[in-house]
Amino acid sequence: MQLQERREPSMADSVDPQFWLLVHDIMVRTRCLEERLIKMSKSGEGYFWIGGPGEEAFNVPLGLSIKKGAGLENDYLHLHYRSSGIILGMGAPVIDTIRQMRAVATDPYSKGRNFVNHPSIPAWNVLPVYPTIETQYATAIGTGIAQARAGGQGITIVNGGDAGTAEGDFHSCLVWANRPILPLPILIIVVNNGYGISTPMRDQHGERNISDWAKTFPNMPGRTIDGNDPMASYRAIQEAMTYVRKERKPYLLEAVTSRLYGHSSSSGANRVPEPDCIKAFEEKLTSLGLAKRERLEMAWHTNQDEVDKAHQIVKQEPFPKADDIWEHVFAEKISPSYPRKGGS
Repeated sequence: MQLQERREPSMADSVDPQFWLLVHDIMVRTRCLEERLIKMSKSGEGYFWIGGPGEEAFNVPLGLSIKKGAGLENDYLHLHYRSSGIILGMGAPVIDTIRQMRAVATDPYSKGRNFVNHPSIPAWNVLPVYPTIETQYATAIGTGIAQARAGGQGITIVNGGDAGTAEGDFHSCLVWANRPILPLPILIIVVNNGYGISTPMRDQHGERNISDWAKTFPNMPGRTIDGNDPMASYRAIQEAMTYVRKERKPYLLEAVTSRLYGHSSSSGANRVPEPDCIKAFEEKLTSLGLAKRERLEMAWHTNQDEVDKAHQIVKQEPFPKADDIWEHVFAEKISPSYPRKGGS
């Protein structure tokens, strides 16, 4: 994997140092949340866990960069199931993800009827996350077309994993986004954690970088970055977003990250010895004089307390009832003529 890094700017030409403390805080909150979800899956409080520990350094800066809201003038997000850092960066509360993990009726994303880390937030243009692999790259074409026709500053953002780039949906997105008749304002993201379930990338990918697929389209920028570095990630995201917003054309961005707890609960969800982006970021913050060790440790205590309290609340909340299975399924209320039992 060849990272395409740029000049490392000094803090003088970067953002306010307080911003990096905010990034650290949300990264820690995301990690505390994911580790609570893993504990819930292992203790029988949830059916299945899949998430993104190790991807916080890229996902949190992305979430903080979103033009958030509803409608074509804002960003549309077609996410996959390792995107908790993105929605927490956008401002989503940790309790709602815990609700989806426990599958309670108060879950605002799916009313307790979908896997964890499968949010749906219409008010923020976060489309429903599906468990099918990489189909979000195909649906991103639709909002990309709508925004290309509408103009403005809103863009479509789609992310997925490295293994899924072997799927036709990913390549369909590249083709449609680069049609000369109607280029699409899509930021196409691949978060490369090196594995597809248990298969290492090196055994399957003939290309040096996944971002090299951009070379097929001469007018499409492509770049591979260190997704374990939040400062490098933030600058790369800003560069890519600025291009897509201004030029109304696609950009392919690959972020190389760790996968700290394996694929999912189906593979054990045990900690593996890969680089920890939060630990590295804390070392960088202290070495640059941006934070005291005590301030960083307090973030862990504060966020762990928030997650623990949310977990205790959710444990008291009710599960869905069998007779409301048809609620929140259709955009409009279900027709009285629709069969509810014994057929479909």
